[in-house]
Amino acid sequence: MSYMDTPYGSDELTVWERPEPRPRAAPTPLSRAAITTAAIRLADAHGIDAVSIRKIASELGVGPMRLYDYIAGKHELLDLMADAVYAEIAAAAAPQAGWRAAVLTIAHATRDAAVEHEWFTDLLGGRPRLGPHTLAVGESTAAALSLAPQVRGTDDLQRTLGVLNAFLIGTLRSEVTERRTTRATATDESAWQRAHGPYLLRAFATGKYPTVARLVRDGSHLDPGALFARNVTAIVDAIAG
Repeated sequence: MSYMDTPYGSDELTVWERPEPRPRAAPTPLSRAAITTAAIRLADAHGIDAVSIRKIASELGVGPMRLYDYIAGKHELLDLMADAVYAEIAAAAAPQAGWRAAVLTIAHATRDAAVEHEWFTDLLGGRPRLGPHTLAVGESTAAALSLAPQVRGTDDLQRTLGVLNAFLIGTLRSEVTERRTTRATATDESAWQRAHGPYLLRAFATGKYPTVARLVRDGSHLDPGALFARNVTAIVDAIAG
């Protein structure tokens, strides 16, 4: 096995550092890129729970054991899949003039990726994923935020990144959950409102929930894209001070 000394200790080389196996004579050539593409295709169609080594091998027309020449297991496969989506985000979020435009572009590119690949939200949060494109997006985000007027040091930057990431993860998971619920129940938002509207009117008539009633009656009811744009802009404006 290969090992690498790092400031964090010695450990095995990751999937990002291990070279691809040498090509061998076989009816179906393999690569990590081909395996990742097949896995993403499966996840896009059926969700992340449908992804397995056996199913991907079947999709590629090879035996499952051949995949283990390229990846150690499903955990590395998920890392590769997430990093492929971050590659899309990085490509969409080309360098922008000014930190504010850069942060907003990355945020919108992240939402676009989550809408395109709903399973991606299932991989957000939790343990860090450290692929090269993931790190590149993280670097671009942190570098942009470090230029904000109110970010004066590492502690400020950590707090600001935490707020932005919490917003992105929470908002995108909520939006994707709503999409899934709508498909599963065949009930869109307007139908849900019609079903629950009378109950809310009766509840509001009691006078116990005046602030919630005001939000429902007078608040802006935007589509998810417009709501995301408004809220992420508000966060960036707050960071700007």
